Amino acid sequence: MPLRFVNDADGSRYLDAYFATYPGVWRHGDWVTVGDDLSVTVGGRSDSTLNRMGVRMGSADIYAVLDEMPELADSMVLGIEQDGGDYWMPLFVLPSQGVTLDDDLVARINTAIRTKLSPRHVPDIVIEAPGIPRTPTGKRLEIPVKRILQGNLPTTTGIGAVDDLLTWYASMREPARLRPGSPRKPQR
Repeated sequence: MPLRFVNDADGSRYLDAYFATYPGVWRHGDWVTVGDDLSVTVGGRSDSTLNRMGVRMGSADIYAVLDEMPELADSMVLGIEQDGGDYWMPLFVLPSQGVTLDDDLVARINTAIRTKLSPRHVPDIVIEAPGIPRTPTGKRLEIPVKRILQGNLPTTTGIGAVDDLLTWYASMREPARLRPGSPRKPQR
């Protein structure tokens, strides 16, 4: 359990990250099973599981497929629960230098996910992003971006380049910009 966050003098970001879900109880976000002998088995991260039509898959499974595509420099997939029980799954990609995200590349991305993983996990839309926000240790900021797209704007991360990227993602909250048929390269 970390004791504090860097650049979080009053501890508010730390408390929000670990104690907001269950006040007074530390929550890290891993699924665990506690055995009869009080042993603990860590089953995986709860925040990077995509549950599409009852089929669960880790976002890392999708990244493993996309990482095989030299046309993509980076990617981030989100599973966003919506009002009324709908589930929306956008895929943000950063094409490699000199590569254009066109209909052919989108079709190849979708085919790779469909054939190597699951037809249910083909994204609803593929969107070109200016970058994929990550923590200093390299973890994709899936949950903050998911919250942004659900309308919950987080406080600043304190990391300039990441804040700029999160501002771009916040500009994507307008629903028409993120639906099939909308441009894949949104304007700022």
